[in-house]
Amino acid sequence: MATNGAAAPAQPAAAGQTAGPQQVQIREVQQSNTRENRTAAHSHIRGLGLRSDGFADANAQGFVGQQQAREACGVVVDLIRAKKMAGKAVLLAGGPGTGKTAMALAVSQELGTKVPFCPMTGSEVYSAEVKKTEALMENFRRAIGLRVQERKEVYEGEVAELTPEESENPLGAYGRTISHLLITLRSSKGTKKLRLDPSIYEAIQKERVRLGDVIYIEANTGAVKRVGRSDAFSTEFDLEAEEYVPVPKGDVHKKKDIVQDVTLHDLDVANARPQGGQDVMSMMGQLMKPRKTEITEKLRGEINKVVNKYIDQGIAELVPGVLFIDEVHMLDIECFTYLNRALESTISPIVILASNRGQTTIRGTGSLQANDPGLISAHGIPPDLLARLLIIPTHPYSRDEIRTIIQTRAKLEFATPTAPQLADNPQALKVTASLNQDALDELTKRGETVSLRYALQLLAPASILARARGSENSIISGADVLEAASLFWDAGRSAAGLRERAKDFIS
Repeated sequence: MATNGAAAPAQPAAAGQTAGPQQVQIREVQQSNTRENRTAAHSHIRGLGLRSDGFADANAQGFVGQQQAREACGVVVDLIRAKKMAGKAVLLAGGPGTGKTAMALAVSQELGTKVPFCPMTGSEVYSAEVKKTEALMENFRRAIGLRVQERKEVYEGEVAELTPEESENPLGAYGRTISHLLITLRSSKGTKKLRLDPSIYEAIQKERVRLGDVIYIEANTGAVKRVGRSDAFSTEFDLEAEEYVPVPKGDVHKKKDIVQDVTLHDLDVANARPQGGQDVMSMMGQLMKPRKTEITEKLRGEINKVVNKYIDQGIAELVPGVLFIDEVHMLDIECFTYLNRALESTISPIVILASNRGQTTIRGTGSLQANDPGLISAHGIPPDLLARLLIIPTHPYSRDEIRTIIQTRAKLEFATPTAPQLADNPQALKVTASLNQDALDELTKRGETVSLRYALQLLAPASILARARGSENSIISGADVLEAASLFWDAGRSAAGLRERAKDFIS
């Protein structure tokens, strides 16, 4: 038995075997913090699929059909990029499963990551802690970006000299204090000697800067950052692990343009919850469970003044983003009234609404006690707000379009797993499968008669059944789809079963 810290002796080769060099096993370690993107409902959507002339292809970038709606969304994207759409609203109106949410997602992908895109559903505004209008305004502010451009003066180089200058203590004591700090920085183009404030000396001590280190100092704030050790000292033997970096190129004194993208909601939260002091009440408040509180209108007004001041000075630029409200008919009459006012404000984003309702009651206008059905309007939206909207209709998919969508989703869901995925999880349910013609016809029929969502949801169960049946190359047949449909009912069959066996259920 080998003791701890000592390697066990190698076992002698067995008789009749030649002792040769054994193959060393090397295997890549899968990082635990790497996140694999899940195959979601709209993973196949990569954009609106428009040509350079603005017209939509029948099948492009994962989008199938809805050419007119996609072309209309393309015009909206161009207006957003030109900043001529702020304060206006668009309504995507169509039945369930006609691609409204996918179209809003495609708009966000066309705009890119620099333009804020804030998705929400109509039911998110109801909370016991925050009133409905406050939740709406929070999402409004999340969808408005502020691009702050700041020019920073930086001194960057290798420390060639570091001399603190001392002076008599002004308080009359026997000790001495640091009056200033002399530091010489060297870069590839030359050296520069600086006289620094004594407060920077504390930051240098905190970073443990010594001769030969590469540092940079921000002239505006006095912040000091140690980048690493100069590679000229890489031959030194040291027990500590040092990061060796080359001597900075260019001059010691540099000017850097830094661009930061924040949203107005980020500024609201940062100013609404400032860091507390060290008194007992502040510490107790931090220990208690944080409760979501409302941000006052006065605070938002002060932040708007500062933002307008930055915009006038040319320091910042306002970036109106997109607020997407799905299931907008879930908002009540108070929220719609607030939306009218918010759209008319000077700082407002582009609002995209989506609804699958026809003529329906506006929420919050009826009363069960008074037997009042309430105000009935198109899409569950008040007429005064409807008059402000640009409405983009979406239409049901044709049989050929449903077939193409099913083929696209099957390619995505049954993609061959990569080697790291298989090594990390050999029992993963990511099945490599394919559809034969009978299965595709059966799924298309279900998508046309029942719903497209139901047909797409049958893909994964049918692939599992095909694998359990021992199908060659995991080819899904029409029988697998029929078996999956018999195991998993759609909403229509479930309702028919309830009517037939109504006495078996509690009503």
